[in-house]
Amino acid sequence: MIDRSLDLDSVRAFVHIVELDSFTRAAEAMRTTQSAVSLKLKRLEDRLGCRLIERTPRYVQLSARGAAFLDYARELLKAHDRALAVFVEARQRLTIGISDHVAGPELPALIARMNAQDPQLLIEIRIGSSGDLLQSFDRRELDTVIIRLHAGRSDGEVLTEERFGWFASPSWQYRAGEPLPLCTMAEPCGVRALAGRILDTAGVPWSEIFVGGGVAAVSAAVTAGLGVAALAPRMLPLGAVDVGPKLGLPPLPRLPVLLHSRVLEGRSREAIAALSAAFRSVVRD
Repeated sequence: MIDRSLDLDSVRAFVHIVELDSFTRAAEAMRTTQSAVSLKLKRLEDRLGCRLIERTPRYVQLSARGAAFLDYARELLKAHDRALAVFVEARQRLTIGISDHVAGPELPALIARMNAQDPQLLIEIRIGSSGDLLQSFDRRELDTVIIRLHAGRSDGEVLTEERFGWFASPSWQYRAGEPLPLCTMAEPCGVRALAGRILDTAGVPWSEIFVGGGVAAVSAAVTAGLGVAALAPRMLPLGAVDVGPKLGLPPLPRLPVLLHSRVLEGRSREAIAALSAAFRSVVRD
């Protein structure tokens, strides 16, 4: 009789590859090497007797068989985790702070993915400014923070870097002779401070026309045509355009996404590794 039982680690590798759209990111999420992930996928394909993923130099694409298998693979992993949960007395708690300048529209899906990966892990998310979150982390109120940047602080693991630009509504018109109207977050926002310094250094007069409590509020102000905001393309309201080149504004640097964590092992570390890989996957030019 031929043994057709599936290796759960190989199934998990397959799901990670699909969800993160990358062998490299899947390896990061599983805290292993890309070659090990490739081997796990090959082992699974050999066991099933079909190709699940079509490899190309630029992207990952599901085969027809792979697309048909994906939902079953996810259900298999969920059933496995539910079975293990019977023997776990208490849920482990993980508190994560994420900067408002990092927590983009993909965040709900990323957190849902983490919860599905480990139902016994109680994940708490707090959104705030990078400075405030870092202070909470230093006071040990948060286990992990994912922030944009913080002046005078050089520690932390760089997860990725992201392009920024000067964005406005397509209908917005600059009035010559007036200070550049900026839509910003309130202090202590590091992006706000950086944008102001860059404009000052370039000799560009500016004024804050809108100060919002978060990126969503700033994006709404941009959509309303109030002014210009320093934002990452991933955070943009629909239809916003980069007016920097047209107005001759100084370019903004690529800004890092930094991870600070005191979690070193266990299921919490695995969840953080998966979240870090997911951020690397969604932050693209």
